Amino acid sequence: MNGREDTALPFDAARLDAWLKARMDGLAGAPHIVPISGGQSNPTFFVTYDARALVLRKQPPGDLLPSAHAVDREYRILRALAGSGVPVPPALLLCEDRSVIGTLFYVMERVEGRVFHDCTLPGVPPAERRQMYAAMATTLAALHNVDVTAAGLSDFGRPGNFYGRQIARWTRQWELSRTRADANIDHLVRWLPAHIPDDDTTGIVHGDYRIGNLMFHPTRPQVVAVLDWELSTLGHPLADLAHCAMAWVSRPQEYGGIDGLDLDAMGIPARETFVADYAAAAHHGLALADFHMAFALFRWAVIFEGIAARALAGNAAAEGAAQTGQLAEAFARRAAAFTA
Repeated sequence: MNGREDTALPFDAARLDAWLKARMDGLAGAPHIVPISGGQSNPTFFVTYDARALVLRKQPPGDLLPSAHAVDREYRILRALAGSGVPVPPALLLCEDRSVIGTLFYVMERVEGRVFHDCTLPGVPPAERRQMYAAMATTLAALHNVDVTAAGLSDFGRPGNFYGRQIARWTRQWELSRTRADANIDHLVRWLPAHIPDDDTTGIVHGDYRIGNLMFHPTRPQVVAVLDWELSTLGHPLADLAHCAMAWVSRPQEYGGIDGLDLDAMGIPARETFVADYAAAAHHGLALADFHMAFALFRWAVIFEGIAARALAGNAAAEGAAQTGQLAEAFARRAAAFTA
């Protein structure tokens, strides 16, 4: 995560300072507050005191859907996972009083490390890349090994029938946002419900598990924090694994994938090796199947179609709509290939 200097904060820094100092020891001096870039939908800020480095994550301003931007859910899962073996930033305080900075927010300890928004891990030696990908796999397995009930998260989402509900949801979304005919999507809408695996395993899922949401140790190939828990819920663990594995079946120009690159030379493991690293560390004993990959790609095809539809409606440049529409078409085609 990178910070940028910005004096025009969307809230009163003095009110935040007073609220924090009333609840935390060791906060000396005035806070230095810097927005963190990275495209988060929940605005995030470095809040640095003389001897304490914090991170604040808040809801965006304005009217929000009831379940959207639920920073209180993020705070809850960070607290629940503390000490579980899943590396998460220490969550310190939750503020539900909107009078402080205008929205709900929470504060966590700042963790030092490296965040990469490129699956090729630029600047990292090949041998270290292999270890970092292995760490990504085993960290995801550690999350899925957490006992939902013991963590106090049995009501964190709806257990069971995860894929049935998700397929229905994204099929409805396709019908609402489609801008064109797509025979691959039509095929997937029929194929996916008929091929849901029999197992109905429920675990904690991150919802957007990928390289860009991991922080690695400053010098070692070790995951020190899993970031951005906005989409976390109860669900099927292989949904997280398939989402992460999409990078291997999409091209660099297709949302930053690694298909077609010389992975051996770069030290990046094959998809099968990454999946095997995960499976060796996961306790559930389930195998990633073509169904899981087809659904993950189908979901993203629909997401891209929705972006294209909004662009065509006048919310973005028409050229951007065309490019995003091509992504929707490409992901639908790649999804359908897993159903052959």
